[in-house]
Order: sequence, then structure tokens, then C-alpha cells
Amino acid sequence: MIAFDSPWLLAAIPLAALPLVRRWLASSNVPNTGLRLHGGSAAWIDHILVSVGIIGIVALIIGLAAPYLRGGTRVQAGFGTNLVLLIDRSSSMDETFAGRAPSGDEESKSAAARRILLDFVDRRPDDRIGIAAFSTAPLEALPLTQSRTAVRAAVQALDERGLSQTDVGKGLALAMGMMDEATASGSRAVLMVSDGAGVIAPEVQKILTRLAARQKVNIYWLYLRGEGAKSIFEPVPAGEPDSPQLRPERHLHLFLQRLGQPYRAFEAESPDAVSDAVEEIGKLESRPILTTRAIPRRDLAWLAYVVAALAAGGLCLARWLERAYAPHAPKPILVRS
Repeated sequence: MIAFDSPWLLAAIPLAALPLVRRWLASSNVPNTGLRLHGGSAAWIDHILVSVGIIGIVALIIGLAAPYLRGGTRVQAGFGTNLVLLIDRSSSMDETFAGRAPSGDEESKSAAARRILLDFVDRRPDDRIGIAAFSTAPLEALPLTQSRTAVRAAVQALDERGLSQTDVGKGLALAMGMMDEATASGSRAVLMVSDGAGVIAPEVQKILTRLAARQKVNIYWLYLRGEGAKSIFEPVPAGEPDSPQLRPERHLHLFLQRLGQPYRAFEAESPDAVSDAVEEIGKLESRPILTTRAIPRRDLAWLAYVVAALAAGGLCLARWLERAYAPHAPKPILVRS
């Protein structure tokens, strides 16, 4: 639908009648009948020039009124998911997989995760993605959106140094709660990227259990295991103590298995392993989804100005031809008395 930024200017359209009341080509006092076209051609030329003048004035007025096509949205079928990226921002994420501060060409775990996730986001245009972070407290960085500019900005903004603690339970509760904004179509998934875990308080466990019962969410944990850290899949040897305080990552893994939602954990000990894990998660979360795409408004003023310029150019050419080929009246001779 066409709309105008300044519709009041359209009231000047009656000015387009000016070519009807005033001739564009000047009359000559000494006509040359030999130059006049025979038959009705001359009348047709007059009509054409008047019409061009009217079109030029109308186009100019419309251009000044700034017409545009309204934007909107359209529904498009694709393959993807409603995905929340839950990123650990504890201080240990600023270390390398070897457990030291990065130097030279080394990447910290957080830098490697950001780089790989940005590439993942760019390759999945149909996903609706939200961003959340957690350390001492959870933070919703970006609600679910299809704007890749916003998603990239939110992921890149998580490069500030993290805090010392890892409250993974509240982070998961925030990420699962963000799924209330998910579309009805498509699957729902939470991808948690963390290099550790903490003890989840009993009240937070109850909240997570209620959230899991309310909505179906596929949970993925990408565990960035540093050098010397124990595997979450490794059973505790007989006789060794096993508690959430001593093995928080293992007990988080066990709790997520009991949550009643589709869950899968990945361990990565290098940036390449992180990339492989993210690639595998992408394959698991490529399902039919209906997405809403924004259609920006389109300016049409330039088209009106082009028409006005062509009309003005045609009239200028006609005036030049008139002056170049029409006979001129002889100049009067002044005689001094």
C-alpha cells in the first residue's frame, strides 16, 4: 500500500493544469509555414507537449510528498529452532583450555566459544535466538529474535571479564523461562556453554522441575573441560566420596538427566572440539519452523523525481529545437532623425 510522508502537498496537484492555459512553445511573429508538419501531426505534437508538462508537474508534486510502500511482515517456512544460548561468564572462562591466561595466538575458552557461536548463528538464518549469560547472577542479554545484527551484538558484548562464581541453576531457570516468548511452531532448545558448574539449591531445582513440566525444551550442555578437570561421564571409583560439592559438574549432568526433558551433554577440550559439538547440535535442531520476516518500507520518491526529470528534459529539448529551427523576426532598424 502506498502512503506519503507529506500528503498535504498533494493539494498542489491542480497546478498541473498550467500547461493547458499557457503554451509551452513561443509563437513567432514571422512564421515559416514550410517548417509546419502537414495533416494532424502538428496538433498531435502540441497535445504531447502539453501532456508531458502535466505529467512532469504531477510527478514533481508526488515526489515532494515523499511516497513509499508500507512495510510489514510475512510468514516464511524454514528449518531451525527457537534457541536460547546460555553462556557462562565466570572468570575461569577467560582462561585457555590449559587453565592459564591466553598469550600469543592462544584463545580463551570464552573467545573460542564466541567465535564459533557467531559462525553458527550466521549459518542458521531461520532460527529465533535469544542470549542469556550467568556468573554470580543470571542476565537476559537479548530476548528471542530473528535479527542477526542484534544476536551478533549480544554475543560480542559478552567479552567483558567475568565474575568468580557460577550460579548455573538460576541461569538455566532464566533460559527456560525465556521460552515463553517462543513461537508455536518449531522446536525449543537451550544450549548452555560452560566450563564448570555449582551446587544447585533445592528451591532452584524445584523451579527447574516446574519449568520442565510446563514446556518441552531440548537441553544441550557444551562442557568446556579444562586440563585436569574430571569428565562428567566418568563414574566415581568405589570408595571415593561423591557429592555435589566435590563433583558439581557430574551432579549437574545427573540432575539434567532426571529433569524429564530431552537432554544431551558434549565435552570439548579444544576449540576444534567445540566447533564439532556445535555442528552436531545444529544438525539435531534443524526442524521445520515458521518464521516472521520483516519487510522494510520502500521509498518511491526517487521514481517520481525520475519521471519529472525526464518530462522536464523532453520539454527543454522541444524548446531548444524551436529556437534552433524556427525563423527569427528581423531586428528593427533605428534611423536617427
